[in-house]
Amino acid sequence: MKRCTRRLGAALAGLAFCLIAGAAAAQPTAPADPLVVVLDRARLVRIPDNVATVVVGNPLIADVSVQSGGILVITGKGYGITNLIALDRAGKVLMSEAVQVQGPPDAVVVYRGIQRESYSCTPECDRRITLGDTPEFFNETITQTGVRNQRAQSGTAPGGTPR
Repeated sequence: MKRCTRRLGAALAGLAFCLIAGAAAAQPTAPADPLVVVLDRARLVRIPDNVATVVVGNPLIADVSVQSGGILVITGKGYGITNLIALDRAGKVLMSEAVQVQGPPDAVVVYRGIQRESYSCTPECDRRITLGDTPEFFNETITQTGVRNQRAQSGTAPGGTPR
């Protein structure tokens, strides 16, 4: 009788271990922290050597460019989170990461009712072209930036006279 009790106890202990181990294995793994990229900035990431294809879930949030030497450039295009998958020639997943695009740390957002304006304050506050700003503010800022860049390239002063 003692021998049967011992065998039964050992079998139950083994069964309990298998159930616990199986339940632990069935639990989804916690997702890794996403790769954080700042809007309008780039981040370099090393990828495996034999990557043949890189897929971005939502290219409106992040864009990628594969460089020689196993370097991937991720550029923040819009706020949010998307994913990045790197595949080899056979379609095997070599890398799978979440990519989160956040606003810049130096940004100051001013709300006037429903009107929104963004500024970059490093160290003085200047207008910043940022997604989500009121269209009038956004368009005026982007127009001023374009005119400034054209004048810088053509060599004319702000009044339109050559330097």
